[in-house]
Amino acid sequence: MTGHSLNKLTAQEVKAAEPGKHSDGGGLWLHQRDDGKGQWVLRVTVHGRRREMGLGSTQDVSLKDARVAAAKWRALAAKDVDPVKQREKERREALRNLHLLNDIAADAFESRRAELKGDGVSGRWFSPLRLYVLPKLGKVPVAEIDQTDIRDTLAPIWHTKADTAKKALNRLGICLTHAAALGLDVDLQATEKAKALLGRQRHKVQNVPSLGWRDVPAFYATLSDCSITHLALRLLILTGVRSGPLRYLRLDEIDGDVWTIPGEMMKGRRDATPDFRVPLSPEALAVIEQAKPLARDGFLFPSVRKGVISDATMARLMERRGMDARPHGFRSSLRNWLAEATEAPHEVAEGCLAHVVGGSVERAYRRTDYLDQRRVLMARWAKLVCGQSGEVV
Repeated sequence: MTGHSLNKLTAQEVKAAEPGKHSDGGGLWLHQRDDGKGQWVLRVTVHGRRREMGLGSTQDVSLKDARVAAAKWRALAAKDVDPVKQREKERREALRNLHLLNDIAADAFESRRAELKGDGVSGRWFSPLRLYVLPKLGKVPVAEIDQTDIRDTLAPIWHTKADTAKKALNRLGICLTHAAALGLDVDLQATEKAKALLGRQRHKVQNVPSLGWRDVPAFYATLSDCSITHLALRLLILTGVRSGPLRYLRLDEIDGDVWTIPGEMMKGRRDATPDFRVPLSPEALAVIEQAKPLARDGFLFPSVRKGVISDATMARLMERRGMDARPHGFRSSLRNWLAEATEAPHEVAEGCLAHVVGGSVERAYRRTDYLDQRRVLMARWAKLVCGQSGEVV
């Protein structure tokens, strides 16, 4: 194309253009409509086919910019590359890398929900991300996140909230893997590299504070108002279970004096986690009877709004009373009582807390959950808790 056949129009002519088609040369045309609006169109020939591509309206794209764009796409056409297809491809790639961490994290959570306890309703899986990662990195395209971003995000809590920081890092790694599965170009090693930059955590593992077993009866006696919170705490203390299975306790899980917790509600669940049987003492059965009128949707401990009571509800009651101990700590109270005040064999005592004892081979041969021995021990524990002596017999 010779020089003089390009740049035929002036900016003034574009402004005053009559309806119709006006050539600027080199295949660039101004299509002026009757309503006064104009459109830039480039015509090129690729592989012997004539292609037309819109370059935007005259309102958004100046004559100068239209010429720059036309030159870019003409050059591609000269190399036998279809500019329309090329632009489509570039748009797709731009969109692909525009995936922000916010969107990826939400999508990753959605696709994992089925594996999470109670469908992840309690939000525990997502909260480390929501609280510590997304406020800083949520609006960053996931393809641009690197180890220094992650280090800077988690450094403030790496030593002070070590456990949470570790969880946040782990969840972020899952998000990056999810993004890679969606075909995004991410650095899958970013979290490992960030860990190296953050260094070893100085944090000592803190156990959940618990009440000494001798102090449990006095606390238990104060849970007397028949509210859902009081009844739930009572049953938690009497059974020694974790708060998750207790909060999600359904009436149909109780048969006689045995409560069967479904395997998927047990901690560290794998798909093959067996159900766990909990022997219910007469006192525990009495608490369940008191709670039955308050049950809703099959759940014994429903929350005020919907679903079941939260972990925090029970913890807050203890907090308000100025106690250091937390609900989970009652498992330690029970375990210490079993060790100090009973002759219970180690595996039976551990069985009371649903702790796994021994290797897989040993467990396969054992094939017992010591239900009868545990029933005797839990009845004694209930007596102690209710202020009758459950002392050494």
